[in-house]
Amino acid sequence: MKAAYTRPFLIATLVIIADQIIKTWVHGHMIMGQEIHFLGSKGMLRYTENNGMAFGMEFGGDWGKLFLTLFRIGAVIAIAWGLVYLIKHKYHRGLILNVALIFAGALGNIIDSTFYGVIYHYAPLFHGRVVDMFYFPLFSGNFPHWFPFWGGEDFEFFRPIFNLADASISVGVIMILIKQKHYFKHQTAEVTTPNSEVVEE
Repeated sequence: MKAAYTRPFLIATLVIIADQIIKTWVHGHMIMGQEIHFLGSKGMLRYTENNGMAFGMEFGGDWGKLFLTLFRIGAVIAIAWGLVYLIKHKYHRGLILNVALIFAGALGNIIDSTFYGVIYHYAPLFHGRVVDMFYFPLFSGNFPHWFPFWGGEDFEFFRPIFNLADASISVGVIMILIKQKHYFKHQTAEVTTPNSEVVEE
């Protein structure tokens, strides 16, 4: 396997390690709700944990938590298989890199959900909480009264508190959506002739 295609695995490994180092440090050095400001009031670490999905969203109850963790494990296995498939079939390196970021982020949060409850002695296996810490309330205001659904309500951007794994998933997904035509161009450009010859358009 060429070095250019092994690089995504190295990047994924580094993201997972960095994510776990940050989470372990936050858990060991901060108390729940504590803030450490590094961009004044616009950027900070705020220690929080969630039982649910990315960016602090919830998925109800103990059974919901167990289902979500098992679903994540299945999703990571599927993503890993897809990543190997993309590498084997020599898809665009940018696509492979972004799928590797999604894989790393998903696996990073699975480590929390699966093992943190046992490691930190507060829940059984598969019932751990995901550690979040990055908070960027860049600006806030009010929706105008004519605005559909949220007229007159307060808003804050960016409200969710997230971790490096969440960011890795988001970057991977956004880049695939933005550059999908470029990533899949060389696949869609191949035309197989009746004689089974491959001709590049």
